[in-house]
Amino acid sequence: MIHGETIGLRARHEDDIPVLHSELYEDVATRSRADSRPWQPISAASGHSPFVVAGPTDEAACFSVVELASGDLAGEALLWGIDTHNRTAHLGLALRPAFRGRGLAADVLHALCAYGFTVRGFQRLQLETLTDNAPMLAAAARAGFTREGTLRRSAWACGSWADGAVLGLLAEEWKPREATARP
Repeated sequence: MIHGETIGLRARHEDDIPVLHSELYEDVATRSRADSRPWQPISAASGHSPFVVAGPTDEAACFSVVELASGDLAGEALLWGIDTHNRTAHLGLALRPAFRGRGLAADVLHALCAYGFTVRGFQRLQLETLTDNAPMLAAAARAGFTREGTLRRSAWACGSWADGAVLGLLAEEWKPREATARP
């Protein structure tokens, strides 16, 4: 497990899938704003849930987020679009509704950065979010990310176009926390 100050990142367990699917995928409005792919009805038990991890791949590293104090499943986090040649990856996270607004997202980003920079040796990490996603923009800023640009009308979200923000962090800009420096 990779430890942050208040969260841990661990491998996805089979019993995480129905919880994540119910609270993160079945919330169509929120999921549609967080994923560029169109929402489709998928059963958690079908084996096609986006939270099913078939095994390690070179393209992604998927984690379940656990609140350390309670041991409760708090959400998901991942590195995706991994480019081993250019040593870059994208970050993503989603917290269950009961865990939002508690400052956990910045800790998740710090832990993902610890994994990306110290374990995987990446030189750049990037995240994208909608420009009106103030909580994610604030969490990214707290984790050290720099806003690099706006992708105008780049996302179709719940019936209207939305602008996207691109944020990046380079290995030499990253400031590890003591709690995440030892994954």
